Amino acid sequence: MSPASTGALTRVSAVPSASVPDSDPAATVDARMFPGGPGYRRMSFALFLAGVATFALLYSTQALLPLISGEFGVAAGEASWTVAAATGGLALFVLPMSALSERFGRRTVMTGSLAVAVAVGLVVPFAPSIGALVALRAVQGAALAGLPASATAYLAEEVRPKALVTAIGLFVAGNSVGGMSGRVITGWVAQAWGWRVAVGVVGVIAVGCAVAFRLLLPAPRHFTAGSLRPRVLAGTVRGHLTDPLLRRLYVIGALFMVVFGGVYTVIGYRLTGAPFGLPQGIVGSVFLVYLVGTVSASTAGRLVGRLGRRGALYLAAGTTAAGLLLSLAGSLPLVLLGLVLITAGFFAGHAVASSAVSKTATHGRAQAAALYQSTYYIGSSAGSTVGAMAFHAGGWGGTVGVGGLAVLGVVAITVLGSRAARVAATGAEPTALR
Repeated sequence: MSPASTGALTRVSAVPSASVPDSDPAATVDARMFPGGPGYRRMSFALFLAGVATFALLYSTQALLPLISGEFGVAAGEASWTVAAATGGLALFVLPMSALSERFGRRTVMTGSLAVAVAVGLVVPFAPSIGALVALRAVQGAALAGLPASATAYLAEEVRPKALVTAIGLFVAGNSVGGMSGRVITGWVAQAWGWRVAVGVVGVIAVGCAVAFRLLLPAPRHFTAGSLRPRVLAGTVRGHLTDPLLRRLYVIGALFMVVFGGVYTVIGYRLTGAPFGLPQGIVGSVFLVYLVGTVSASTAGRLVGRLGRRGALYLAAGTTAAGLLLSLAGSLPLVLLGLVLITAGFFAGHAVASSAVSKTATHGRAQAAALYQSTYYIGSSAGSTVGAMAFHAGGWGGTVGVGGLAVLGVVAITVLGSRAARVAATGAEPTALR
């Protein structure tokens, strides 16, 4: 069937190949990148830096919410909009940005997105009011929308299939490092000079990451430009949304992010208040637990190899649930251990689900990844807002309750995937969660 008849914007052959010796003219070799091969390290490091910049900017205000609440005289729920607006802007614009990447190229769109986002990041510290701050953060999130979907589409096209989960795991690991470093740095800088200087420092760091990313990322070799025609785009999106496997993966990503967004939006309020009373710098340092996410995301490929995708998702959900329960304790070490487990489970689940989307989509990969990212960040916005509201109404137990319901949703959907896989036992259709 031709690409036009399927509504595909981009078709990447299963095995991009180059000729091999005449002794075996029928044989081909995969010309895409692989671990240890030419360009793979540069590519991995470049996308790692892009992930660092993306998450550092996207969540630059999260660890500073108590200070923002104090300066502008607003409650936790209102201050949380500085996070929710950024993730919401990303969720709304990720699909249009993915369409631009189909036409103009992954590297071009990622470079432009980072350039705009870091420029806004240098303006954010001068916001005169909470309304202006929320508006700037929404623009910043919209600009960052060109990164996640384009990056995973780039990897799906330029990296061999067997290395795809590992490659995407490294990109997600960059996300975790960005989230960690942004929060730790802002915590200590804010303690000395205030939240505005802290957010400005993150902007400067992101500038360096953006420049290095553009210099290091290899030019795409397997990208084919697609059409920007709305009818073609709509057909591709419709095809992805009618695929039950992709729908399940989209919701799983969103539910994991509900947990993560809620917990890390509220944790600063809990740790600076009674009974812990920690200073802002120490609260920022709590985000060092993101290093656990870096490890769990980068090893997701091996986890899938041992347990399969469904098994890996069950393990990620169980780890997250255990962390939520531990975080209810009144002991600081147990709360920190709970955060470690929540972080490890979230990043492992996200890496597994996002890589499964890239493998499942046989055409319009940027749109498939964009839909995943859109629902994922909708989950972040919902988690940040609902988690803060639950904290205001019922304390930390309310936030944990919201997260627990989301984890139950992940388990239920994965069970549905298991049943669907058994129905498809003929092997005629590949299952994303197998």
